[in-house]
Amino acid sequence: MAKVKEIQEEPLEKQLWKAADKLRKNIDAAQYKHVVLGLIFLRYISISFEQLYNQLIEQQSEGADPEDREEYAAENVFYVPANARWNYLVSKAKNPQIGKYIDDAMDVIERENKSLKGVLPKEFARPNLDPTSLGELIDLIGNSTLQNTSTKSADLLGHVFEYFLGEFALAEGKKGGQFYTPRSVVELLVNMLEPYKGRVLDPCCGSGGMFVQSEKFVKEHQGRIENISVYGQESNQTTWRLCKMNLAIRGIDASQVKWNTEGSFLNDAHRDVKADFVMANPPFNDSDWSGDQLRNDARWQYGVPPAGNANFAWIQHFIYHLAPSGQAGFVLAKGSLTSKTTGEGDIRKALIDKGMIACIVNLPAKLFLNTQIPACLWFVTRNRTKRAGEILFIDARNKGHLINRRTRELSEEDIQEIANTYHLWRDESADYQDIAGFCASVPVSRVAELDYVLTPGRYVGLPEEEDDFNFAERFTALKAEFEEQLKEEERLNKMILENLGKIKIL
Repeated sequence: MAKVKEIQEEPLEKQLWKAADKLRKNIDAAQYKHVVLGLIFLRYISISFEQLYNQLIEQQSEGADPEDREEYAAENVFYVPANARWNYLVSKAKNPQIGKYIDDAMDVIERENKSLKGVLPKEFARPNLDPTSLGELIDLIGNSTLQNTSTKSADLLGHVFEYFLGEFALAEGKKGGQFYTPRSVVELLVNMLEPYKGRVLDPCCGSGGMFVQSEKFVKEHQGRIENISVYGQESNQTTWRLCKMNLAIRGIDASQVKWNTEGSFLNDAHRDVKADFVMANPPFNDSDWSGDQLRNDARWQYGVPPAGNANFAWIQHFIYHLAPSGQAGFVLAKGSLTSKTTGEGDIRKALIDKGMIACIVNLPAKLFLNTQIPACLWFVTRNRTKRAGEILFIDARNKGHLINRRTRELSEEDIQEIANTYHLWRDESADYQDIAGFCASVPVSRVAELDYVLTPGRYVGLPEEEDDFNFAERFTALKAEFEEQLKEEERLNKMILENLGKIKIL
């Protein structure tokens, strides 16, 4: 009985995920993602539509028309035609043609709502999607827990959508990381920057996590969501569609989230935008960014970035888009802190000498799904009046906890500790103090002495408790970890060889 009780007490999003994943059967997670998220989105807009629809029915004596599209546009609610409404699809859930009914529903919703044009998935009639499983998925998402047409239900679906994005990213592994930045990393960026109001820009926005987390931050701190506006750009059309749905389900205006295949370097969709906050997780060490075509670009105010690595092109792109007192926080490969090849060291030196860099955070390993490359956070601020001539270094390599064998995440306590340390330092609070092994406020002159290298470990020192460091114990632990990695590599190599043998036989 205890086991049953434990399952019942699981959060709704986990219950839904387990049930939905069972229905996946032989469909690849990358494809199934659009099926499930598309239905969650359809359920969300149906809830919002039904709520207003019922209100308009009650107001018919006052001249209201529940079928007038303008009534819904005035309230920023998507209009859902009769053959796309949730109840209609539920009535067809057991029909072998249910996939076609859903595709038609998505198509007519796009026609009636211009902001959704080209956004919704229309692949429900595909041959490998079992109609019975699809009908069961409709029943699942239309669960009685979600039947109440209230704001709470819509918020809950937004939470479920976000949770499913993360779970699909985990299921897809490296491919999933291309559209999803881990929630704890986004939350850390947002909590450090504190985007209460103004323009928020993400030039490589993925599925929109930076914007969603910014909206959450504002709400949690009693701010007004209408006081922030979001600007985004994404070069992958499939990911852009996910982003548009993710924002729509949160009620965030996504009209300035743009897609083009060229990307932000070649075709900057927000060329004239000066943002109060830039937040981003660009591709690490991107060698295919068309650098040779942009040697004389006006964005390179601190030096021309190498054609073979976009890291310092991204940094200068972010700075180019900052308002006079704007702030930027972004993820980069840790190599950006030390690299000197083809002018990167000179660009980093110029950024430091100009006082642009406020803080560097060294992140723990295994946070990102799509790469094992060590990562860090950069925080850049224009026109600093406080802490000018100093850089805060935070070494968070030992923070976080494993959620599975390959993936780590930061806890709420980790995020608050790191963010609060930065805020105390930034605001010149008397409560800030250097902590050996964790944080240090360092004058730029000291950074210059160390050849403009920005690795936090060089400045924060060792934790005090490591004065009695047990070398033998640590060596044994590292040796065991290394041997475990070797075993895993041997297992993978064996599996690859076996598969190659099968291919040759075929």
